[in-house]
Amino acid sequence: MDAATALIEIGAVILGLGLLGAVSARFAISPIPLYLLAGLAFGQGGILPLATSEEFTATGAEIGVILLLFTLGLEYTAPELVGTLRHNAAAGVVDLVLNAAPGVAVALLLGWGPVAAVALGGVTYVTSSGITAKVLADLGWLGNREVPVVLSLLVFEDLTMAVYLPILTALLAGAGFVAGLGTLAVAAATITIILIVALRFGRYVEMFVASPNEEVLLLKALGLTVLVAGVAQALQVSAAVGAFLVGIALSGPLAHTARQVLTPLRDLFAAVFFVFFGLHTDPAALPPMLGIALVLAVVSILTKIATGWWAARRAGISTLGRARAGVALTPRGEFNIVIAGLAVSAGLNTKIGPLAAAYVLVLAVIGPILARSLEPFARWRSRRRSGGMNTAAEPAVTTSDPDPAPGAP
Repeated sequence: MDAATALIEIGAVILGLGLLGAVSARFAISPIPLYLLAGLAFGQGGILPLATSEEFTATGAEIGVILLLFTLGLEYTAPELVGTLRHNAAAGVVDLVLNAAPGVAVALLLGWGPVAAVALGGVTYVTSSGITAKVLADLGWLGNREVPVVLSLLVFEDLTMAVYLPILTALLAGAGFVAGLGTLAVAAATITIILIVALRFGRYVEMFVASPNEEVLLLKALGLTVLVAGVAQALQVSAAVGAFLVGIALSGPLAHTARQVLTPLRDLFAAVFFVFFGLHTDPAALPPMLGIALVLAVVSILTKIATGWWAARRAGISTLGRARAGVALTPRGEFNIVIAGLAVSAGLNTKIGPLAAAYVLVLAVIGPILARSLEPFARWRSRRRSGGMNTAAEPAVTTSDPDPAPGAP
């Protein structure tokens, strides 16, 4: 009976996602907020909690993030990644300082103490790679000139998490910074090995994965990506980083074919990821923290837009591209909840969990809406500036930036 119930629930979830996707397509909006709200309605404390499909949604959510980052990695080669990271290292530091500061300040102002400040700073710092990847794909922004800047910041954040999480875990355990150095060394070594393989031996990875049979290619690419992501996570490195670097190792026609065969799976499991996030948020715990979360969210939107704008400007990107880079960085999601979960599990402060959940939910919903609204707003503003002239005579607001700029990645 449990197996039958699980199948019914899984089928209902997937069918419901399809219906929500149809609604979003009908009204030309991002489906992400609808997926999140659906998870909120059917999760713990919701109107009709799911009973037996939790294991499926948990695993599906992990695979969703992995595939989102893998397909992002397919867009770029290893030399492009290294060059972009080197060029945007300063932007990564600015991102860290600007976006960790609001969380640190709120924790200290509320009297939660320095360890809670370190935890909440991590919550407000890191962008959701999964939601941002989905937004970039949904809006057709992947070919834009600002996207390498956005990706370099996402990778910088994930690499920072590889340093931050061992240190936070040690602090929560009361062991201090020194106890986290061993774990930190393992994480750094893992990242270095994966980078070296992607940079120097990518052609061998391609030879291993390549196949004229699409079914074989699908199984090889999916299996290798999930395997590397799992190994990376076991060694205290983000699974997303591992998946992204596997995508980086593949290039050319093989990357194009891999993207084609994996896109349907990516879309399915990415939708499951967003539902899973909502399922594990208790609606009853959100209202007491909602006011603080909203203030924190507004500040975080401004700091992320400032970060993306500044980084894209340094790369010579046009004004609209700078705005796209900024709004693409605003969503929060998977890492933020993981950090808050670590703090709550350690008994640090029970209020951190609801605050982080409300904060992430607000930005996970508002972020995609901001991104979707940006270009219509730019067209409206252009019409206002031109005094209501015929739109046919106006310069078109395009999705991409065709004009080259010096120093652009």
